[in-house]
Amino acid sequence: DRSVEKASTTVGLDYGMLALDNGDRIRLFGTPGQARFDFLWQILAREALGLVILTDNSRPDPLADLAMFLDGFAESLATLPCVIGVGRLDTHPHTTLEQYGDALEARNLVFPVLAADVRQRADVVLLIDTLLGQIEAGMQLDAP
Repeated sequence: DRSVEKASTTVGLDYGMLALDNGDRIRLFGTPGQARFDFLWQILAREALGLVILTDNSRPDPLADLAMFLDGFAESLATLPCVIGVGRLDTHPHTTLEQYGDALEARNLVFPVLAADVRQRADVVLLIDTLLGQIEAGMQLDAP
């Protein structure tokens, strides 16, 4: 990613697990955000129950970044619930949550868009709770 003036990028997958009060466990996987690693996106999305897309509002064109993720996950987003987390909204308010919503609407997509500081546990839990709510609602709709 040349916009951050780095000579190299470390490629790795992030993994975490969240234990719920009822004993269920949620496995979380994170991928590199650069488009050249979109093959990893497809691999992880295959067995996913939902997606959390994180964007960085301090980037030069965060809506273009969102478009890249929406394009990269287009096949998965046709069937999976999703929530969009926008980081650094407080320090770089030039793109608003409403503008993110408008970008989704222009693609006929409806997903929750939340301000999120991924360093804050409460923000991460809100993203996951929002996604779990969508997953649970979808399961109830599919029930006979």
